[in-house]
Amino acid sequence: MSPVTVSRALAQLVAEGLVVTRPGAGAFKARPRTTAEPAGDTSWQEVALSADGALDVVPRTVDASGVTVCLAVPPPGVLELSGGYLHASLEPERAMAAALARAGRRPGAWGRPPLEGLPELREWFAREIGGAVTAAEVLIANGGQSALATALRALAPPGAPILVESPTYPGMLAIARAAGLRPVPVPVDPDGVKPELLADAFRATGARVFVCQPLFQNPTGAVLAPGRRPEVLRIAREAGAFVIEDDYVRRLVHADAGPLPRPLAADDPDGVVVHVVSLTKATSPSFRVSALAARGPVLERLRAIQIVDTFFVPRPLQEAALELVGSPAWPRHLRNLSAELKTRRDALTGALAHRLPELALPHIPSGGYHLWVRLPEGIADATLTAAALRAGVAITPGRPYFSAEPPAAHVRLSFAAVAGAGEITEGVRRLRAACDEVLRTGP
Repeated sequence: MSPVTVSRALAQLVAEGLVVTRPGAGAFKARPRTTAEPAGDTSWQEVALSADGALDVVPRTVDASGVTVCLAVPPPGVLELSGGYLHASLEPERAMAAALARAGRRPGAWGRPPLEGLPELREWFAREIGGAVTAAEVLIANGGQSALATALRALAPPGAPILVESPTYPGMLAIARAAGLRPVPVPVDPDGVKPELLADAFRATGARVFVCQPLFQNPTGAVLAPGRRPEVLRIAREAGAFVIEDDYVRRLVHADAGPLPRPLAADDPDGVVVHVVSLTKATSPSFRVSALAARGPVLERLRAIQIVDTFFVPRPLQEAALELVGSPAWPRHLRNLSAELKTRRDALTGALAHRLPELALPHIPSGGYHLWVRLPEGIADATLTAAALRAGVAITPGRPYFSAEPPAAHVRLSFAAVAGAGEITEGVRRLRAACDEVLRTGP
């Protein structure tokens, strides 16, 4: 065995409490563990955690099922058409490792960073967003999920309604409900949110926040049409409301996409948009570096909440992000990723057309990492998801993407978390078997 293997084995034994190490002496068997303490009675918590109802506020029960289905690692042998992150073969692993190594050698790399984030990293994000956004209007955050949570808490008090796209990202719905907010759905089509329905929803609810993903919306893949972009900003401005723009997959564009529209924040001089952007989706689930951008007094509120919640993003990670995005490996990685995502998308759409033509694909996106598929009448998403898992393929049910009753049954199929086109084809073959099982046995 190599010294690295021995070192890892010892570390595991120490973590399990079986071995103790003494510098200069060696490793020794640990003393036997004492008998486990008797279990306590936690039943009282059921009453304590349900007390919100007596206070006439929105219950803050957290349903994380829509998030965990994308985060959970499938059992061995199950193909992952449910994942929300890149497969290891698509991650810039060497570039990230090199960036982290260089970052660790930077002077002061392990010191306390500025609370708003490193100035150079804030400047880089400001340039990426474009328009008149400056580094002074950017805060570095711990990943997109954390940034979204900060934005929602800053902009809406508990019990308030917020407008959301329908369908939309379950993680955002979970954040909103955990904060005591009431998500109100506004339907989207292949051109994004419908402005007339957005205006109606603002008038009906008095909401002061609208959360949207204008580029490759999750889960539909829709891109907000050019004519609708200024309308959304105008409607929100007239309602005295903020738009939280979750620009989550701008760097997961496909090779055939053509020029991308600018972020809404780049065309917003009035501070209507609070912009959220992250490096995580294009790198690794553990590379949790993101940015919040806002203009006006709201920036100070965002800053205060973020500091109270997290203090700051670890400086070594910020330094590594700077090293990564400033290296020649970064644009090379994005070009390779763009080509590979297109190849995988085409493999999935082709396999579905061949083996599962009864599944409807209302929109084929030119960015992102998944397809939104409508199921035939009579097939429930939960039933198909369970049958698919038995057949050896994990898929994502569509119900958690809706804040109200869904108009039809859907599933989301990811093409980024598998090893390649071969696994995509095999996954669709297994999904065909699952559909046949459901059709034989009934919903």
